[in-house]
Amino acid sequence: MSASRFTIFMLLEALPSWLSLDRTARGRIAEEALGSSLSGFNVTHRHYDAEAFSGRCSDVSVLETDDLTAYYYVIERLRDSPFFAVPYFRVVDIIPTIAEGYRDFETHEAGHAA
Repeated sequence: MSASRFTIFMLLEALPSWLSLDRTARGRIAEEALGSSLSGFNVTHRHYDAEAFSGRCSDVSVLETDDLTAYYYVIERLRDSPFFAVPYFRVVDIIPTIAEGYRDFETHEAGHAA
């Protein structure tokens, strides 16, 4: 079995406390929270705006890692940051996935064929 690469989609709702800030303050808070939370861990982050396309969430954070413990620690740091502690955002849903998981499964099954 190969090492799995995990992609976690975190659906977020921006709260009025976030939306009431000017864009400069939002940028500073986001940079500080994400920078300190990701520091030292093999976890990458991308952000997508969804509010114009979804009534379910306003933002989607995509985190990728091959180390779920590192991901867990990043989330703990984010929970301690203003992002979730003020709170500025509410987690709507978290969708964990395994990149190319079906290929690993097929390889696994082929190795166990009679």
